[in-house]
Amino acid sequence: MKSTRRRAARNGEPLRQVAALPFRLTEGGEIEVLVLTSRETRRFILPKGWIGRRHKAWRSAAQEAREEAGVIGKVKRKPIGSYIYWKRLSDHFALVEVDVYPLKVQKHLKRWPERRQRVRRWLPIGDAALLIDEPQLHRLIETFGDGGTATTTKDN
Repeated sequence: MKSTRRRAARNGEPLRQVAALPFRLTEGGEIEVLVLTSRETRRFILPKGWIGRRHKAWRSAAQEAREEAGVIGKVKRKPIGSYIYWKRLSDHFALVEVDVYPLKVQKHLKRWPERRQRVRRWLPIGDAALLIDEPQLHRLIETFGDGGTATTTKDN
């Protein structure tokens, strides 16, 4: 962990991460969300990670989607919200606040860095929300589906 993050965690400040919410529209206009398993616990999650040193947050979210889920697309530059979770680190737990950026998937990669470490699944948005353990993220995904945000990704 970077020293800045380590210092923040020790001071009780939430660490910052970003997540992508990869989605697509079916022929019937329904929203589907791409979820994937975490490497350790195998729970269903969204692609997420630390903000790159020289990246804007939304670019880091898109990068995580490529590396973890093998998808490329158009990402919104503003998050739809955030959620908080406890991250297990080597010697303690740290509070992490994650900003979530919708990513309209345009391409599926045949090969990507974490393809052998995770399972990915396209699911209707309601089913995807039900599989997510974090209550705040569950609500964010449901709200995304209810709000029509999925069709407005061109306003970046």
